[in-house]
Amino acid sequence: MNTYNELKMYYGAYLGVMSMDSYKTKEYVLDTVQKEIDKFIEKNNMYYHDEVLEEAKKQSLITDLQDSLIVLKRINASLELVIMIKEKVRELSKEK
Repeated sequence: MNTYNELKMYYGAYLGVMSMDSYKTKEYVLDTVQKEIDKFIEKNNMYYHDEVLEEAKKQSLITDLQDSLIVLKRINASLELVIMIKEKVRELSKEK
């Protein structure tokens, strides 16, 4: 995966977690994901990160949630949140 797509995945993950209103401690997870984004941008000298964020905002909610599953595994996030996201992805997939 190239750096552009990986950063887009991180932003998608942030947006996916942000959509989980029923998760009480999402602010903690959002803070952790934001720190990962900041580290990734700094490590890779990504001066075009704003345009990547704009691209991520155009993705579907299902894509954002799927991105969040990948990133949450990387940061060892709560299993409860992972299960909630998987359930939401299933619900949204059925609606299509």
